[in-house]
Amino acid sequence: MITALPTLGGNNGVANQVNNRGQVAGVAESATLPPPCLAGLGEPVVWEKGQIQDLHMFPGDAAGVALAINDNGEAAGFSATCTTFHALLWRHGTITDLGNLGGLMGNVAAAINDRGQIAGFSDLPGDTTNHAFLWQDGEMADLGTLPGDFSSGALGINSKTQVVGVSSDINGNTRAILWERGVMTDVNTLIPAGSPWFLVEADSINSRGQIVGGALNAITGEVHAVLATPCDEENVEAAGCSDKDTATGLGQARERPNGAVPENVRRMLRQRPGFGSLQPK
Repeated sequence: MITALPTLGGNNGVANQVNNRGQVAGVAESATLPPPCLAGLGEPVVWEKGQIQDLHMFPGDAAGVALAINDNGEAAGFSATCTTFHALLWRHGTITDLGNLGGLMGNVAAAINDRGQIAGFSDLPGDTTNHAFLWQDGEMADLGTLPGDFSSGALGINSKTQVVGVSSDINGNTRAILWERGVMTDVNTLIPAGSPWFLVEADSINSRGQIVGGALNAITGEVHAVLATPCDEENVEAAGCSDKDTATGLGQARERPNGAVPENVRRMLRQRPGFGSLQPK
């Protein structure tokens, strides 16, 4: 059964995430459209039992979106003007500006776990690049990039504070990352060396450490959605892992196929609200 979720008087709306209580985070248009510079955005909202709740924006902002919601009903996302973005937490009717890493643009809260920890990305001073961040207890920590890369962005976080996302070179070619315990790892170093797949993006991670994202097949040139399951004690049977798939046989760095990620993959990133900021300025 499909249920159409109401708007705030406008024509369009987008649902981005649902929690285990059936609360849905997203964006809905009102009768007043945002300026062209913020096209595709609207009012950040939460739907519950078919009813829509306007979360409102940071004071002075013109449009926004709620990208994620946890099981406590806390939502994360951003609101913006044409020149300034605010990464936001909506909790019990209160809007919290998460701050930034020194830049005005590209400040986006992309994911939130049930502990209230938030992952996202923020511009550095000068707004020429952005880095992934982890926000907790009122502080935003810069997670950096993979060695040699220009920018990064966090897109998902689980209850174990494992963060996933992308790290990009100066040309916008991406590779999937996993950050945990202060260390950022290229996910491609964790898969069997003979695999034809090169993970260009990690979008979400669950409490079992399973990662979903996008990968390029270096042989066929096709891009597929993929599920990456750790070969550990918790997952080994379900994943069908063998001895050759365990971590002892991994850890080798792999170059990006042909030195570049296809333009259609980069375009998919740019087309999502706020995620265009992950591309080089």
